[in-house]
Amino acid sequence: MNPFRGCEPTRAFVWILIACGIGYAAELPTDEIIRRSVAASDRNWRAAPNWSYKERDADRKGGGNSSKTNRVLMIEGSQYNRLVARNDQPLSPEEQAAEEKKLREEIRKRKNESPSERSKRVSKYQQERNQDHAMMLEMVSAFSFTPAGEEIVRGRPAYVFEATPKPGYVPKNRDAKVLTGMKGRLWVDKSTFQWAKVQAEVIRPISFYGFLAKVEPGTSFLLEQAPVTGRIWFPIRLRQQISAKALGIINENRFDEETYSDYKPLSQALLASLDQRGP
Repeated sequence: MNPFRGCEPTRAFVWILIACGIGYAAELPTDEIIRRSVAASDRNWRAAPNWSYKERDADRKGGGNSSKTNRVLMIEGSQYNRLVARNDQPLSPEEQAAEEKKLREEIRKRKNESPSERSKRVSKYQQERNQDHAMMLEMVSAFSFTPAGEEIVRGRPAYVFEATPKPGYVPKNRDAKVLTGMKGRLWVDKSTFQWAKVQAEVIRPISFYGFLAKVEPGTSFLLEQAPVTGRIWFPIRLRQQISAKALGIINENRFDEETYSDYKPLSQALLASLDQRGP
């Protein structure tokens, strides 16, 4: 049993944090900024399943330094990760052939699964996405925002906001509880109301499962996004420094960094063609 399960911040959890970017600017009323920000985030969320991308995951837990890069695909309603590089080195021809075979076999498997198997697989994926989206909306009431000027982020003007937990806020679920012990700094793109960059850190211990586990100060996040098309923005980097305890004695300290690149519209025709090549 992993005592940190359920309390360790995840990529989905960090998406919750960036929702605090729906603050306000002097030129528009707060409600209008919120409306536009929610609409922009909703566009990204709805568009995401139609895109493929490369995800490089660097894990430095225990002093190690390794990475793997996957091409993330949507196949028959849920994601599939195809390994394309290890430690920034391309796979050997033999490894590439093995990964291609695995992909073809997975496509066949998903196309031929029973209705109940498909429903279970797709429902799990959709449940995670829906939870993330619902939690994003929860952030509207979780933070107080203070304008902190403007800055240029990757050549684009952005509003800067300081975000602190709103006094009296009562979390609606366990995931939202962590927001009561965090503060953040947000960069909101002025022309699109997209979140360009987010920094957040835990400023006091936050307990989960009663006394069993807690996230400690020293836990921090950085997420950066950039436009993929004119109206759609996706992540380009996610960095997490995790500091947590379980049962008061077991420590979990880890630094993870994921980068995202090479976004491409998902081509079902390409996947169908790959499926038809045979082993």
